[in-house]
Amino acid sequence: MSGSTAGTGRAFVLGLDGVPWRFIDRWTDDGTLPNFARLRAEGAAGPLESTRPPTTPLAWPSIATGVWPDKHGIYGFQKLSPEYTHRMYTSQDVRQPSLWHQLSPAIVGNVPLTYPPDEIDGSIVSGMMTPSTDATFTHPPELAEEIAAEIPSYRISLDYPSYADDLDAFEAAVGDVLDDRRAALDLLLDRTPDWRLCFFVFTAPDRFQHLVWDEERLRAHYRELDEVLGGVMEYVDECGADLYVVSDHGFGEIASLVYVNHFLEEAGYLTRREDEGTRGALSRLGITRDRVTSMLETVGISEQRLATALPRGLVDSVAESIPGDHALYDVDYAHTTAFVHDAGNVYVNDTDRFAHGTVEPRAVPALKSDLTDLFESVTDPDSEEPILRVFDGDELFPTDDSAPDLVVNGRSGYETRNAITDEPFGETGSTVASHESTGIMLCRGEAMDAGATLRGARVVDVAPTILHALDEPVPASADGRVLFDAFDRGSQPASTKVRRHDVSAPETDGSVDDDFSDVETRLRGLGYME
Repeated sequence: MSGSTAGTGRAFVLGLDGVPWRFIDRWTDDGTLPNFARLRAEGAAGPLESTRPPTTPLAWPSIATGVWPDKHGIYGFQKLSPEYTHRMYTSQDVRQPSLWHQLSPAIVGNVPLTYPPDEIDGSIVSGMMTPSTDATFTHPPELAEEIAAEIPSYRISLDYPSYADDLDAFEAAVGDVLDDRRAALDLLLDRTPDWRLCFFVFTAPDRFQHLVWDEERLRAHYRELDEVLGGVMEYVDECGADLYVVSDHGFGEIASLVYVNHFLEEAGYLTRREDEGTRGALSRLGITRDRVTSMLETVGISEQRLATALPRGLVDSVAESIPGDHALYDVDYAHTTAFVHDAGNVYVNDTDRFAHGTVEPRAVPALKSDLTDLFESVTDPDSEEPILRVFDGDELFPTDDSAPDLVVNGRSGYETRNAITDEPFGETGSTVASHESTGIMLCRGEAMDAGATLRGARVVDVAPTILHALDEPVPASADGRVLFDAFDRGSQPASTKVRRHDVSAPETDGSVDDDFSDVETRLRGLGYME
């Protein structure tokens, strides 16, 4: 479908991945962030609650579409199949129309889950989950040549594991990436000057905070973000656009990892595959999956490249034959009733959903109750305080039968992981901080109420608010509401009824058969994957 051109307003969405409200609240008050302080004074601002779990691949599609994950279809970094295999989620999996499908011309820059880029009226530079700049990461394709010519150092992401022991080099590298993103934004604005929507995300704060949680370094990084904001505010003042500054989630320090599959195994809900037959022989020889993949990588063969080059059944058969601690391949599903995949997503191994299901559908509710009790009983070894939060998948994702049955996330200081381990807890390694639920939203424009406080804002409210402010209808499928707190009482949006209409996402060709090994390496370096 083509985007709307009926209205005359313009919206600039500046995304800042992983920025918590408490930093903006504190550092605008003490003078650290003068441009953020000016934005708060001249517009509306407040905390923005994220998805459950509060992760990048769920939250950015919710911001862009106005719906929760059960409608847009993204539940993590990897899509789980009924045969207990997985592949990377891509833009082809997003089932709802994004803002750039409704407003045109549009600029879309570095937004996670936009690879491969859609063919829109405008320009796209895809973001997180893009394999590399060797892939077709732009629309139109020739935009990649312009980026290579004008920003030769432009790259999708950093090799995070290589910086684990050199934070000074990491800080400098993040600064270089931030500069390249700013240059890319300038390039996009120059090539599409008549844009109606500009949606550009800087992921640097999220990446930086995963490895650095030192206040002096954080303040310095946020001053750079404040400079970015100052430039954007100057630009939108010149073109008369509304400005929305949003983050997908917050951030906080972590002190310990929690291996949630350990508790399922200990309680008898999950059974590991036995090291017998081929697995047993390989195990006795000291051949593990980690050793095999390490040897392959030394000769330039990645696990993902094998997975895309060989038949899926053959890959799975080989993977299951090599011993390890993989949360999927090392589970004996014929004797397992529940398991955890991706960011704390708990699945009951029911017979309707999975190839080797062991739980009848009628028994699922009772089992979910038992699992909730189990996870809520896990306590800190020292304080004996509960360390896990459990959310019912039917409440979070009511419209999708294939959604996770439960979501289990760590409370403050704890990060859940999925590896099957003999110990319940582990050290965080180079990952010193991770996601929390409360991000930010600040908006400024002719109709906005200066100094207003946004109350109860959620990621799904961003898109409906933008559309209504531009006098555009909101999709009937939207879960979010228009944030009328943002508008001046005498403005048109404040007194106009929200219009609804039916709109569908563009048709896609299905899954993307690309090599995502570099993506997986980067995700492991940030602690997102085992």
